Amino acid sequence: MVKLDGFMALLTGSFNNREQYDTLRKEENGFPYAEHINTVCNDKISNIPPEFQGKFMVEESIYEVNGKRHSSSHLFLFTEQPEGILLTSYDIPEGNDKTVFSYNNMNMVDFQCLKTSEKFTPALFQEKDGVWEGGSTSMFTPVMKFQLLERFSKECLEVSETMEVNGKRTFGYDEPICYKRVSE
Repeated sequence: MVKLDGFMALLTGSFNNREQYDTLRKEENGFPYAEHINTVCNDKISNIPPEFQGKFMVEESIYEVNGKRHSSSHLFLFTEQPEGILLTSYDIPEGNDKTVFSYNNMNMVDFQCLKTSEKFTPALFQEKDGVWEGGSTSMFTPVMKFQLLERFSKECLEVSETMEVNGKRTFGYDEPICYKRVSE
């Protein structure tokens, strides 16, 4: 679990791309200001088996583009595997409002009631010289493809997400969003 603990130390906390946004908003109309709040939430999950070694995390994402604000939250599980760290997406637990889901308002949930996302292909992260890289490609529908590429280091969380419908990009940016830590 040493690798998982180090990985989670890089990933958890509050982050934004203020520095990148201030540079790119002049050059690239429509580039978002974005925030991530990543919080381990095992304390909000009851009946986790004693031998369970994974870390569940609530990711709260806020994007602001051209004055319009959008937020979304996700529940992820990170587990240490021989080949790296595996990210598995979970459905927002029943009894929680998907539109305002956050660590702070997450209701207690039983481990046995958690359901993996059927749409998301798990992402494997591998470490090289203190930098973790990984991603996955998921087919949300036969015509909707989601691609995730991420690179985590002490300096920055680089996140590239794109959505394509029938081969045409409907979401995403040419440059990865670079989140820097704003608090512990």
